[in-house]
Amino acid sequence: MTVNEALRLIAGAMILLSLFLAVNVSMNWLWFTVFIAVNLIQSSFTKWCLMMTILRKFGLQESRNCS
Repeated sequence: MTVNEALRLIAGAMILLSLFLAVNVSMNWLWFTVFIAVNLIQSSFTKWCLMMTILRKFGLQESRNCS
């Protein structure tokens, strides 16, 4: 799994989790969804994402070589 694939997996899972919690626990969990969205938007402009830095430190590769 590459850094980009892992990032998409984590972001998608966190969004689904926050929506589940918003429906079943409290609508305030939607703020977590907003937080995720703001981080994704920020990283598109700055080209920096904390989660990607963490995933690289865990040893995930940036991309796969297509051969």
